[in-house]
Amino acid sequence: MTTDAYFDVIIAGAGPAGLFCAATAGAAGKRVLIIEKNPGPGKKLLLAGSGQCNLTHNGPVKEFLTHYGGHGAFLKPALMNFPNTALITFFKERGLDMTTTMAGKVFPATLKSRDVLNILENECRAAGVATQYNDPVQEISRGAGQFVVVTRNAQFSGRTLVISTGGASYPGTGSTGDGYHFAVALGHHIAETAPALSPVIVDRNPFSDLAGVSFDSTVYSVWRDGKKIGSHTGDLLFTHQGLSGPGILDYSRFIQPGDIIRLSFVGPARKEQFIKDIAEKIATHPVSHVKTVVVYYKIPERLATMLLYLSGIPENLTCAHLTKEKRNFLISNMLEFPLKVGKLGGFNEAMVTRGGVFLPEINQNTMESRLVPGLYFAGEIMDIDGDTGGYNLQAAFSTGFLAAKSILRQ
Repeated sequence: MTTDAYFDVIIAGAGPAGLFCAATAGAAGKRVLIIEKNPGPGKKLLLAGSGQCNLTHNGPVKEFLTHYGGHGAFLKPALMNFPNTALITFFKERGLDMTTTMAGKVFPATLKSRDVLNILENECRAAGVATQYNDPVQEISRGAGQFVVVTRNAQFSGRTLVISTGGASYPGTGSTGDGYHFAVALGHHIAETAPALSPVIVDRNPFSDLAGVSFDSTVYSVWRDGKKIGSHTGDLLFTHQGLSGPGILDYSRFIQPGDIIRLSFVGPARKEQFIKDIAEKIATHPVSHVKTVVVYYKIPERLATMLLYLSGIPENLTCAHLTKEKRNFLISNMLEFPLKVGKLGGFNEAMVTRGGVFLPEINQNTMESRLVPGLYFAGEIMDIDGDTGGYNLQAAFSTGFLAAKSILRQ
């Protein structure tokens, strides 16, 4: 075992936050070590955006603050110190152009996560950052003004420690919540963790045969114990097990097993106006099939067929033969079809983790612990989870940058 190798900065975790922090601090002359349990860095980064790496979003940075649940205010200093424009410029200056989708998602022009990781690795090498791969951290302690980090194969000490080990989602990439244990051992508390950006699994899913059908800007509300707890609008996807798509993933942090999701298939139309409109169409088109009226509201034909079936209406029934009771049932199903949440997808399916190191114990202006001098946090290990669209990776880079800049001011 190697013993007593000393560094100015020790970084546990070689994801985007850790790598960017290391490159920034190393380039300014600090002697930096990255420790990573995997054989190499960025294993989860390589999966980002299905391997295409949705780095950030092109919207105004102030709008980013609304995309982290209730924790956007905590991230404000990090995002303002290193905004999306700075991140885009960083990679462009190193030869990696960006491309932006109509939805504002920013990807490397090559659509390859590997190209992003290569640049981060090159920057670390150029900055003289030492690496200790394939060597999991086993214990961290602090005493006599320095941290001691014991791995499976070595022991290191350093004045400053950055924990950037990620959360607990996609455990196959090494994100197994190790950093939470280290934070607790150093005196920190952990906000309850759970999967986030997670698909919803529906009890007795009536739309399982429609897996793959998607909807733009779908409106839905969430109910718990008979009370509406919130509503959301976003793109939605039927799966064999339930619901997915950005509109569900982004709001999944607020959804619990047992909740009722009420889906509207007619967009943001006012309920009273829609009821009046469809009643008039049914009354004025007596020889038309009811299905024709349903499809008129831009509902996919397969879904229209299913809604008729679930409403107890034969597919070839004409409007003249539709009873008032069946009509009202159909309208209710089109406006607020109820789906009971069985559970949310687990950590194997969730893109990120909700919960983490308790934010009041971290100085948002520096990313330094308020409890332990010289201890910093960066990335997903903190109680921060962003929406889909590049917000989580931006937070990783911004917090890693702010931690490094704060360390350099010491």
